[in-house]
Amino acid sequence: MNNEIKQDSPLSLYYQLKQIIKKKIENGEYQENDKLPSESELCERYDISRATVRQALTELQNEDYIYKVHGKGSYVSSNKLEQDLLKFYSFTNEMKKIGKEPSSKVIDFELIKCDQKIAEQLQIEENEKVYKFIRLRLADNVPMMLEYTYLPYKEFADFPSEELDYRPLYDILTINYNVSFSKAEEIFRATLLREYEAGKLNCVEGGPGILLERITYDINETIIEYTKSISRGDKFKYHVVLEK
Repeated sequence: MNNEIKQDSPLSLYYQLKQIIKKKIENGEYQENDKLPSESELCERYDISRATVRQALTELQNEDYIYKVHGKGSYVSSNKLEQDLLKFYSFTNEMKKIGKEPSSKVIDFELIKCDQKIAEQLQIEENEKVYKFIRLRLADNVPMMLEYTYLPYKEFADFPSEELDYRPLYDILTINYNVSFSKAEEIFRATLLREYEAGKLNCVEGGPGILLERITYDINETIIEYTKSISRGDKFKYHVVLEK
């Protein structure tokens, strides 16, 4: 398939355009998060209708080659990292499994009095002290996820915040505080990246994201962590197996 659309070809016009764009993505002419030409530019360049362009772009989006940002246009997707949700996992270990070098950057760390929502998530009283910290999670120095974590102060007094840059959180809890984990509950849903999140993740504001909320329990069924993560929708996909 060359870079021209043939009006007399037996192949449909939208399919020809789709293949042209796919080839440009696969050979690196269009790289991840590059903005594609606008619909009007594609119409003019290939002498085709807007309906034809939209059909090609829709199929490319369905096949995860591109993603769309409302009011801004279409962008090239990244290769996605698949996360199995049926197993207890940490970001650090999952990145190591696929050969990537994980790292974390602590953006903020503070001891606060929790509001009603955080109190409900941790099953503690409102205004109790909690540690709140925000971390940027990276793989091979590429921003992947922004995490907001809350830990009850009464369970983890004198938390070593300086160690978060180079030690996994669960290692700290296990080794420093003798915590044994029993389970975690997670809720995830699609979201759009807000200005702050997009800036930290090097993405386009309004781009696709995945919001994941995790509540972690110890062996006594005590909640010891509530984390809200915003991951890049162009980098992650989640895998669930349902068995009868």
